Amino acid sequence: MGWQCTGMRWPEERGVPVLGWRRGGEVRESAPAYGAELGFRAGGERHCVGARGNVCPVGAVVPGRSTGARCPECARLDRAHSVAADTIVDDPRTYRVYLAWFGPGMVKVGITAEERGAARLREQGAVVFSWLGRGPLMACRRTEEVLRSALGVPDRIPYARKRAVRGALPGAAERGAEVAGLYGRAVALEGAGWPETLERLPLEAVDHAALFGLDGGVEVAWAVTELVDGGAVVGRLVAAAGPDLHLETATDGPVVLDTRLMTGWELGAAGAGSGARVPLGDIGGGGVQGGLF
Repeated sequence: MGWQCTGMRWPEERGVPVLGWRRGGEVRESAPAYGAELGFRAGGERHCVGARGNVCPVGAVVPGRSTGARCPECARLDRAHSVAADTIVDDPRTYRVYLAWFGPGMVKVGITAEERGAARLREQGAVVFSWLGRGPLMACRRTEEVLRSALGVPDRIPYARKRAVRGALPGAAERGAEVAGLYGRAVALEGAGWPETLERLPLEAVDHAALFGLDGGVEVAWAVTELVDGGAVVGRLVAAAGPDLHLETATDGPVVLDTRLMTGWELGAAGAGSGARVPLGDIGGGGVQGGLF
């Protein structure tokens, strides 16, 4: 029996990406290192990962291109307990509002539980971020809505857009300046819509480029669109951001693997010189191919 990947995390206490693995009742973690070879082969069918720590009661088969890896029933259960979905309004924890930068002109506003630290920002692949304020959940949610409307920034940015700009990021000074400019516009609205219970936090632009392995620049070309039975992924890890692993492959050059596509599959060793096919999509939007790598 192969190992089933449970996804990639960026835990606050470790500050590096961690892949979770499960086989029966056995649970493990691994921390892939930049420069190391990474390879695995998918086998069988992809099954629902369940929700909120519960296994899927029917072990449903799920599509290979789903990043959620959940059947409709488990997806509804997971969403029913989600702060992001506005289904929880009485959470007593302290939350924080943040500004996150992913590329030129690509900034969003969001909230996260204070106890999680900056893990949420790393999980989204935020290259630079700054805290903006802290307070009760609904105060943070209200501030998020005010800023989205007044500043014209979204609360979500598709991962496809984030991947497309990683190969040509501007320097650290320019990245920080864009976050600082938006922070200044945000605090200028403090007297016109910010809840009184929100405590403003000082500007501190935290840059994740070195942590992600992006500070020297990375090439972006292809992205894995799904895994298939017998399909293998083999490459040298050069960067990681959010759920994405950037791999340098022998036959297709730079390839991005969204680790959310790994969940629900049983994965085993790829074997030396593996040449199994997995579908690849052009990050630039130019097409799709069956990749050999």
